[in-house]
Amino acid sequence: MTRFLLAVLPLALIASAASAQQGHDACTRDATRFCRAHLNDGDQVVLACLKEHRGRLSKACQRTLAEHGQ
Repeated sequence: MTRFLLAVLPLALIASAASAQQGHDACTRDATRFCRAHLNDGDQVVLACLKEHRGRLSKACQRTLAEHGQ
């Protein structure tokens, strides 16, 4: 059982990190386009900016925000 957990846990962490990276990639262009002035103000400020421009975001970014409860 321990060997199984040691094999599966790293895979789960990699999958989680990959999902987060895909979400980041999906919104990078939109963040640069609509929220450039806020990019150095922190993630929460950029997220708020993206939400303000939700109707103008790419479908991939809109989907990512929705998948993360935003």
